[in-house]
Amino acid sequence: MKYMNVLLQNWELPPFDCIKTADFEPAVRAAIAEAESAVEAIAANPEPPTFENTVEALEAASRRLDRVSAVMLNLNECCTDDELQAAVMRLEPEITRFTMRVMTDRRLYGRVKAVAEYSEQPDSQEKKTLIENTLKGFVRHGVALEDEARERYMRNEEELSELKLRFGQNALADLNDWTLHLTELADLEGLPEAVIDAARAEAEGRGEQGWIFTLAAPSYVPFMTFSSRRDLRERMYRAYGSIGGRGNERDNNGVIRRIVALRAEQARTLGYPTYCDYVLEDRMVQSLPNLRRFMQELKDAVLPAARKDLADVQAVAPHPLMPWDFSFYAEKLKQERYTFDSEALRPYFPLDAVCEGIFGLYGRLYGLRFEEAAEVPVYHEDVKAYRVFDADREMGLLYLDMFPRPSKRSGAWMTEFRGQYGRVRPQIQVVCNFSKPTADAPALLRFSEVETFMHEMGHAMHGMLSDVAYESLSGTNVKRDFVEMPSQVMENWCYEPEFLATFARHYRTGEPLPTEYVEKIRAAQNHIAGWLCLRQLNLGMTDIAFHTVAEGTAVGKAEEVEAAAMENLLPRVEGCCTSTNFSHIFGGGYASGYYGYKWAEVLDADIFSRFKADGIFNRDTAEAFRREILSRGGSVHPAVLFRNFMGRDPDNNALLKRMNLI
Repeated sequence: MKYMNVLLQNWELPPFDCIKTADFEPAVRAAIAEAESAVEAIAANPEPPTFENTVEALEAASRRLDRVSAVMLNLNECCTDDELQAAVMRLEPEITRFTMRVMTDRRLYGRVKAVAEYSEQPDSQEKKTLIENTLKGFVRHGVALEDEARERYMRNEEELSELKLRFGQNALADLNDWTLHLTELADLEGLPEAVIDAARAEAEGRGEQGWIFTLAAPSYVPFMTFSSRRDLRERMYRAYGSIGGRGNERDNNGVIRRIVALRAEQARTLGYPTYCDYVLEDRMVQSLPNLRRFMQELKDAVLPAARKDLADVQAVAPHPLMPWDFSFYAEKLKQERYTFDSEALRPYFPLDAVCEGIFGLYGRLYGLRFEEAAEVPVYHEDVKAYRVFDADREMGLLYLDMFPRPSKRSGAWMTEFRGQYGRVRPQIQVVCNFSKPTADAPALLRFSEVETFMHEMGHAMHGMLSDVAYESLSGTNVKRDFVEMPSQVMENWCYEPEFLATFARHYRTGEPLPTEYVEKIRAAQNHIAGWLCLRQLNLGMTDIAFHTVAEGTAVGKAEEVEAAAMENLLPRVEGCCTSTNFSHIFGGGYASGYYGYKWAEVLDADIFSRFKADGIFNRDTAEAFRREILSRGGSVHPAVLFRNFMGRDPDNNALLKRMNLI
């Protein structure tokens, strides 16, 4: 019997139980051919261009390709292997080539331009936005360039797509390649029992004796926070800091140099001084001078607080601080100031209870209901699927993938297998890397991991509650410096006693999180807040430094660029830097946009002030937030959405007020 490629059949849910890696190449190529045929029909249409036969038709032309590639690329992020990585490396440039052929087709551009200039006024804001975005997309992809320049621009985009993939593959391989294998009890000094148990389970899973610590966050972060062995913390720090920069065949320095050079060339080709100028033109911040002003004002406000935080941490350390000391002594200071033991909180945050608590919050705010869907195919045994309902209406499907594994990149993120449009409901995924269950206990989250889960669920519900006509305008398809606001605003509930009381219970005794612990969580909310804010600003300034390099300017080692860009309050360590593992800007979509976390944090602090004033479970306020912001996606400019909800423009001091800096 002839084998049928499941990806080329009609399917509603991703058929993870039937997909073979070998299916992707023929499926992607067939989907590209199908999309090319649809696009050619639009370009060659003898009828006068209209919104329906041109702009709307383009929106739908590559739908099969979008779905197949979404499955492939998401699997490559969270359940990959050598075969899949090789297939993606071959196919991603072909997908990019197709996109560039479409976006540089002057026939299509002419039709879209005619719709924008000569058709009747669109009868909805969404249609107007879609026309504007489509037209802008052609221009920003080089449609107006001369033939030779346009061809070079297209080749550069193909190469960039390959380089971004290579960057991520290198970083993942380096992360997986290093472990700290301990066999003596003395080496475990200071580590909490739960951390030791997880390391023992890691060793057993690898067929080893003793304890194995990895560079994945659930292992690395608690080790750096609690290990009394300064020598071992240094080894861990140097290993983590050299991911993607170890001088081996996976070294990302050359990848970064080429990415930066190509981005600078692309921007200059389109008439922008730098890549940053090109990106920011289409963001809330609007321009590089505006961004520099924002960053400098925030830096001026938090730098004194960051220096004080460092001095306070140094005061509890018996020796001058090095980078591998800071987390350890910051935790000591936290315990001293607030009698706050981070590990003592973990038994009150079993993953299943946290999940139910978050689901319950969305039930109280928006009336949503989450039902586990065991019949839905998943790509790994750790993944759970849930159907999300609003009363009797199914809103979409949510996949949760919570634990680290060698086939999965580090970090936490939300993504989609399909976005919402019209009556088509979204299929959304939340991916995290939380501490795994052990033989003696369920997965127990650190409080920071509870915040991370809340953050990513904020993204997920932005997508789930979307209610627009066109997928490219739905959910998180908003300006990049606005996209983090709905997720960051949800983190605020983590500090509210009324919310914590709904789910935070000891996994063994069922005892609620003690009131004194809740008070400590709230009291410690701004612990080293200045330091942490400066760290985020440093990452944003590093991003800007790479992407304000003029075309033709040689870029040195990533370590050197980073050192010059950052406000370094601790000694730098040779051979260690963030940039060679900075997937947000070199492997993802945040290039020239990492500042957006702080930009959106100003907005989220301001917006949560309304929830605090009205009541954190106030249904009317939540429904207004859903109606004016979450449901609208990118169909309306975010500044308008903000004003519609708050009744005014943002208060730029909102974040500083929350941090008690003013």
